[in-house]
Amino acid sequence: MLVLGMMSGTSADGIDVALARIESAPPHLRAKLENFFAVPYPAPVRRAILRVAEGQPTTTAEISEMNFLVGELFARAALDACRKFRVPPARIALIGSHGQTIYHQGHPSRFLGHLVASTLQIGEPSAIAARTGVPVVADFRPADMAAGGQGAPLVPFVDYLLYRDARRGRVALNIGGIANVTVIPRGARASDVFAFDTGPGNMVCDALAWKFSGGRAAFDRGARMATRGKPLRRVLDRLLADPYFLENPPKSAGREQYGNAYVERLLALAHGARTEDVLATATLLTPLSILDALHRHVFPRARVDEVIVSGGGAHNPLMLAQLAAGLGRIPLRRAEELGVSEDAKEAFAFAILAYETWHRRPANLPSATGARLPAILGKVSYPLVAWRADRRGWSRGAQSLSSRSGK
Repeated sequence: MLVLGMMSGTSADGIDVALARIESAPPHLRAKLENFFAVPYPAPVRRAILRVAEGQPTTTAEISEMNFLVGELFARAALDACRKFRVPPARIALIGSHGQTIYHQGHPSRFLGHLVASTLQIGEPSAIAARTGVPVVADFRPADMAAGGQGAPLVPFVDYLLYRDARRGRVALNIGGIANVTVIPRGARASDVFAFDTGPGNMVCDALAWKFSGGRAAFDRGARMATRGKPLRRVLDRLLADPYFLENPPKSAGREQYGNAYVERLLALAHGARTEDVLATATLLTPLSILDALHRHVFPRARVDEVIVSGGGAHNPLMLAQLAAGLGRIPLRRAEELGVSEDAKEAFAFAILAYETWHRRPANLPSATGARLPAILGKVSYPLVAWRADRRGWSRGAQSLSSRSGK
């Protein structure tokens, strides 16, 4: 099958679209990245997403409207990707859309007298299916949460398929808005894999770059601002004392822990410091917290022969230099060296997860999410079709309405 995987992360930079060719089934599933495309959100949409995701005042009407608007933008991104890839939408068998997370609380919290864990991704999949004429699998996380898991991380299933090795123990490190690791011991079975979110990835640095630039820079490209600064040791020590880092896996994090309130706390701790020094401090927090997680939760449990890095943080030279120094003799490799570029990996992963759902196979790893049982992830939305009535009742026509209208 040719499958489009679509993803927008916690930083809400925009929509990533990966084209994957997938065949067979685990443990012999074969998946190849054919192409990749990324499109930024319009600035007002990104601002609205971040505001709502930060828990700022909103209405049910705004969330509903945003759900459909983001769905339309995902559909447009899918069609734009098909044009760029020179692949007609009719050749795409399936779309896997992660959507845009606006709330994630993996641990149960008390609500109306009950303990409730919940997650919400927007980007209406029915709109994507209707506009593209392709079936869409979306809303992947709730099934794992219904099975007692945290709904995250889900990419470890794909990390295991991509990186398992009979002789080498590997850690797949993704530095997105949040940083997470998948630990794949040498010769691992799926049940041997464990994974967790280590803490902030690019989220805090991006928020500071946006703030310090007056909204002109969504991130600190090439760590240029951070490199001009000196980390504030006292502030860094306070940040590294975060209780989250001490929690044992499985665990997941998001904007609820490391969003605007966290950034304001950092700024209060660094009151009076140069902006470059504040950004240098936030930038070093990410690799240092990752290294702390590896030493605290990974190295005592598994031999690690190499670390494979992906996500936007893979383009940050300051983060990579600190990671390489802290890893010592353990080599740090870029994901593209193993066949899937660091920018495309998460979108590629949701193409594979959608493929598994389409074949009614579970694709969570309970050892990663804490679920009691494997779960078939996601919900399926079908494209519009023409229907006709006859004496036997309703039957499906041959032509998609979306393709007939030329959309």
